Amino acid sequence: MQPSILDEETLLFAPAMPAPDAIRAVLAFPSTYSVGITALGYQIVWATLARRSDVDVRRLFTDRGERINWPPELFGISLSWELDGPVLLDLLQRQRIPLRSDQRGENDPIVFGGGPVLSANPEPFAPFLDAVLLGDGELLLPAFIDALKASRDLPRDQRLRRLALVPGIYVPGLYLPRYGSDGQLLGTEPIDAEVPATIAKQTWRGNTLSASTVITPESAWPGIHMVEVVRSCPELCRFCLASYLNLPFRTASLDDGLIPAVEHGLEVTDRLGLLGASVTQHPQFDELLRWLDQDRFDGIRLSLSSVRAATMTEELARILSKRGSRSITIAIESGSPRMRRFVNKKLDDEAIMAAASHARAGGLSAMKLYGMAGLPSEDDDDIEVTAETLLKLGKQIRGLRLTLGVSTFVPKAHTPLQWHGVRPEAGKRLRLLAKRLRPRGIDLRPESYGWSVIQALISRSDRRLAPVIERVRGSQDSLGGWKKAYRDQREALPAWDDVIHGSWSLDRVLPWDHLQGPLPKTTLIRHRQDAFDNAGDPERYAASSEPAGPARA
Repeated sequence: MQPSILDEETLLFAPAMPAPDAIRAVLAFPSTYSVGITALGYQIVWATLARRSDVDVRRLFTDRGERINWPPELFGISLSWELDGPVLLDLLQRQRIPLRSDQRGENDPIVFGGGPVLSANPEPFAPFLDAVLLGDGELLLPAFIDALKASRDLPRDQRLRRLALVPGIYVPGLYLPRYGSDGQLLGTEPIDAEVPATIAKQTWRGNTLSASTVITPESAWPGIHMVEVVRSCPELCRFCLASYLNLPFRTASLDDGLIPAVEHGLEVTDRLGLLGASVTQHPQFDELLRWLDQDRFDGIRLSLSSVRAATMTEELARILSKRGSRSITIAIESGSPRMRRFVNKKLDDEAIMAAASHARAGGLSAMKLYGMAGLPSEDDDDIEVTAETLLKLGKQIRGLRLTLGVSTFVPKAHTPLQWHGVRPEAGKRLRLLAKRLRPRGIDLRPESYGWSVIQALISRSDRRLAPVIERVRGSQDSLGGWKKAYRDQREALPAWDDVIHGSWSLDRVLPWDHLQGPLPKTTLIRHRQDAFDNAGDPERYAASSEPAGPARA
C-alpha cells in the first residue's frame, strides 16, 4: 500500500507485534481501498487478526495492497455483494494462487471467505474456497485461527478435515452435490461419515457489537467512525437477508458498549455513524440520543443508517439537524398498504406522513425512502399506489426534498421468499414509477433490473455456476458478458429462466439446504404463507413445481 495512504490512517486499536513463527495471512477486499476500508465487517476481521501476535496479517484491495514479501499461509476475502464475487479470482491470480481448491498443493495458502453473501449461499464460489466461515466473526475467527495453529504441521487435506470439525466452518471440498437425471439437485452430502452432515451458522450473543477500528479521510465516507447499534431487525420483512440471516435481534449495551465505543472514536474524528438495520429500535436509543445532545458534542456530524418510520420524531430530527445531518432515510418497501402487509412491514400511510412531517419540523431538508418492485403478489395497481403515496407526500410536506430508491426484488437464501424468482415485470414497473414521479419533482433512483437478474443468478445457484464465474472474468462489468458465459456452459447448467425467474416448489432441495440458518425451513414456509394470507392473495404467484421454461440467456 502506498505510504501516503497508510500515513492518513488513525488506528483505534493496538496491533500486536507478530511473532517470528506467526501465521502469514492476507485479508483481501474485492474493491478499492476507499470502499473496502469503509466496510465495518472488513475492519473488524482485520483488527481481530492484527491484535494477535500469532498472525501477521496484510491487507489487499483491487487498487493497492500492503507490502507482501512472503508467501501467505492464509488468504481471506469478505463478500458482502454478489456481483463482487468474480473479483476473488482476480485477487487470487495476482497472488499466484491456484483458482480452485482442488488445484492447490501443500505450499499454497488456505483460502477462506466470509460475509453475508457466503454465509447465505456459498455454493457458486465453493470450488474456489477451502473454507467458509458461516456467521459472526466474533465467534468464528478465534476458533478458526486456533484450529489452524493446532493443525499447522499436518498435510493440507488433514488440516482441512480438522477445520471442518469446528462449528460454523464449512469446507466445501469435503461435500459433494448429487443431481438427478433431470438435472435437479438432490442434495449436498459429506464425502464420509467423519464429516458433519450439516453446518450451522454461528451467532454472537455478547453485549458488545462492532465499531470502527480505523479512521481515515481516504474512505468512501471520509473520517467516519462507525458504531453498530443493533444486529438483525425485529420487524422480519419477508425478503430481508439482514433480518433473517442475523437472527436473533441483538442490541449493544448502552453503558458497556455504545457509549465507550462512541467516545473512543470521537477522540480522533468529528464524524459519527450509527449503524444497524433498525437503529431506532434499540431499547435505549432515546437515552443514547439525549446523551449525544450534550453541548460537549457540538461540532460533531451524526448520521443514522436507517430509521423505522414509526419511530421518527421531531426531537430525533432536531438532534440530527443540530449534529449536521440534512436528510433521513426510511424504508417503506412499498407505497401500497397491501404489499407492506405482504412483506410484514408494520407501517401505515399515516406513519409515513408523520415521519416526513417530523423530519421537516425538526429542521431536516430531505428524506430518502427505499422501496422495492417485483415482489411476489405485486401487480401494476400496487405500483400506481406507490406513485400516488409519494406524490401525496410531496404535496402535503412542503420544503422536504424526496428521493425514492427502488430495487428489484431478488430472492435471498434463508428468507421466506427464497422460493420465488425475479419477476420479469419488475423492469417495466421501474419505468412506470419513473414516468409517474420524475415529472412531478420526486427524485427516483432505481437500481438496474438487469444487474438484479445477475444477483439472483448468483444468490440462487449451486456449484455448477463456478465455471461461469471463471469464464466471465474480464467482462463481469457487462450484462452481455454474464449472459454469454452462461450460454457457453449451458449444456452443464440448469435453465436460466428456472434459476432466475422460477417459482420453486416448497419440497425442492435448495443449494444451501445443508447449511443451517437461524430458522428451520418449516418456519420459513409458515412465514411465507403468512405473507400471502396477510395480503389477501390466493397465491397467484405461489411456488410451483413446474419449471419456468427453456434456458434463455
